[in-house]
Amino acid sequence: MTAQGNGEHAAHPGGEHPGAHWREHGVRVIKGDRLDPAKAATPGMDRQVAIDHARVGAQKLWAGTVTIHPDAKTGAHHHGALESVIYIVRGRARMRWGAHLEFVAEAEAGDFIFVPPYVPHQEINASPNETLECVLVRSDNEAVVVNLDIAAVEKPEAVYWVDPIHRAPAT
Repeated sequence: MTAQGNGEHAAHPGGEHPGAHWREHGVRVIKGDRLDPAKAATPGMDRQVAIDHARVGAQKLWAGTVTIHPDAKTGAHHHGALESVIYIVRGRARMRWGAHLEFVAEAEAGDFIFVPPYVPHQEINASPNETLECVLVRSDNEAVVVNLDIAAVEKPEAVYWVDPIHRAPAT
């Protein structure tokens, strides 16, 4: 019989009953007013850590918040081998990416952004008067930020999500 639905618990590695350590090593709630400033920084943004190895013992995730002030932009950077997901909580983000930040797309509250490993990118607050607030998740337990000194193109190429369901916008 499986451990699902019958009140039994799955065996824990090492033979101990897993519930013996769940109080200290189970679910953790990190209050929004108890985030730590991120050690790895990028000019133009304020990152705060909620989940990482040091805070909760995370093995495969880093999560936190990022705030970008109105009309501000970050420096160009990438996150090494890590994948990143950005969820826009409030505001409008303009993302530029590429060897010379030659591509651009925008996202707003409720949208997700995926950034693959090693992709040079720049976050821009597209609003002149509203703070951009995001939740950020990365695929490792430590923050990796590699700040870059690259020459950006002046007029990046707009990139739209186009597939059989989403058509290209009329130009």
